[in-house]
Amino acid sequence: MGTIEASVDKSLSKFEAEIESWGAKLREVVAKVEAAGQETKSDAREQLEDVKAKLAVARAKLDEAKRAGGDRWDKFKAGVESSWRELERAFHHLAS
Repeated sequence: MGTIEASVDKSLSKFEAEIESWGAKLREVVAKVEAAGQETKSDAREQLEDVKAKLAVARAKLDEAKRAGGDRWDKFKAGVESSWRELERAFHHLAS
């Protein structure tokens, strides 16, 4: 049982570190957009809001999984991974 919990803790820590990294990258993009011209701001604002929303969902799913504990990880794993993929797609779309 300890091995499963260690694996879950490792997965959750990895997701948490990546969310923090994406949050920092998002703040950098927001700063660049704010420094850009009005046209660029308008074009990027919708994409930024989409990424922010998906980041919030990913954080919520991760927090929910952490509260549930290792013994219920399987129940939350699919939701965490799904929100993760959506966040990745949104972030890559924003960066392109």
